[in-house]
Amino acid sequence: MSLNTQKYRYMGLRLPPASARRIVVLTGARQTGKTTLCKAVYPSLRYINLDAPENRDTLRQLSTLAWADTVGQAVIDEAQKEPSIFEKVKYAFDEGGIAFTILTGSSQILLLKQIRESLAGRAFFYEMWPLMACELRLDAGAGIQDPPPPLLDAFFSGQPVSKVLNNVPSVLLESDDLPLRQAQQHLLAWGGMPALLPLADAERWEWLKNYGHTYLERDLGDLARLDDLMPFRKYQQLSALRSAMLLNYSELARDAGISADTARRYMEYLKLSYQAILLQPYYKNLTSAVVKTPKLFWTDVGVWRQLTGFRGESSGQLYETMVVAEIAKWMRTQGKEAELYFYRTRSGMEIDLLLETPAGIIGMEIKSSPTPSLKDASPMLALARQLGGQWLGGLVIYAGKEIKPMVQPDIWAVPSHRLFQPADR
Repeated sequence: MSLNTQKYRYMGLRLPPASARRIVVLTGARQTGKTTLCKAVYPSLRYINLDAPENRDTLRQLSTLAWADTVGQAVIDEAQKEPSIFEKVKYAFDEGGIAFTILTGSSQILLLKQIRESLAGRAFFYEMWPLMACELRLDAGAGIQDPPPPLLDAFFSGQPVSKVLNNVPSVLLESDDLPLRQAQQHLLAWGGMPALLPLADAERWEWLKNYGHTYLERDLGDLARLDDLMPFRKYQQLSALRSAMLLNYSELARDAGISADTARRYMEYLKLSYQAILLQPYYKNLTSAVVKTPKLFWTDVGVWRQLTGFRGESSGQLYETMVVAEIAKWMRTQGKEAELYFYRTRSGMEIDLLLETPAGIIGMEIKSSPTPSLKDASPMLALARQLGGQWLGGLVIYAGKEIKPMVQPDIWAVPSHRLFQPADR
């Protein structure tokens, strides 16, 4: 795997051209590559970073009538830092002075609040996430033209699982398979922050530590205006320790020494700043005896390791966190019309993921073992009977090398490193 920090980003395929009449809003966690991507996709546009107080002061004092001539069509980074610009962009856009502007920001709640108030009906939203496994192998500027999507993408099509996998090679030659495994190993060890790629291991730990402080002092400062960050820091660490687990607000509040209401509010901060995602339980048209508590996952393994202090080899918790995050990142990066759930009954039967597409449902069981077993598929067999015609098939996602059918109805074993890379046919 190349250590070039400039990686190809699939989001570039979705962003509209600067020739379109559009206001584009690109949000995402800090340091995920929003600025780099915008400069690459829109090299002819003026770039203004509102992290700089001088730029904020200048734009604050700029007349609305002068916006089109003075600023024009531009990339405005950290746009939420100066709320007055939104009305000015709106006026210039509506009056025809500008036809295109891209606004970026890492504080989702503030950015979206301003959009709702000023740019409703005019803005198109996109989310930028840390590097995915399929991007880690692709260097920007290497002559790449619209690379194929990962194998995962085909499962959003509504086709049965067997139709997707029948023509995919069961195994790859070592020379082809090794780079795929190396990309996944990097994700499991360090996560997907682009700035980590050229650093030595010791420097990577230091970077992640500093990233945590930057998040608390800047993004959370924008988001919550907390006078004392220590309670939130403790809550953040305790939440990370619970990645891939059911979320119990009362227990989390007790351990963090805060109220349950504060625990819920802090979780919203984690979600809105792209640190964590919550999977809701699937219960549509099924028995009422299902668990209705959400499940918590951290979005970046590197940040998770820094918060928890875990530096060891991959564990079941870490592996499941990585797999769920990769699926969620691809789904949201591409704006797929689908939903992710988990399934668990009060008696303990559990399926790690359900991917609900407009055409039906695919079950996914995640196992860090290099060898799948029929026992891994048994919960999906039970759910398939309940879902009937809605069932499109199941995947046992595991840490081995071979794609192979396991059992009917249409349940296959798929290595995670194959799932997250383009299919070789």
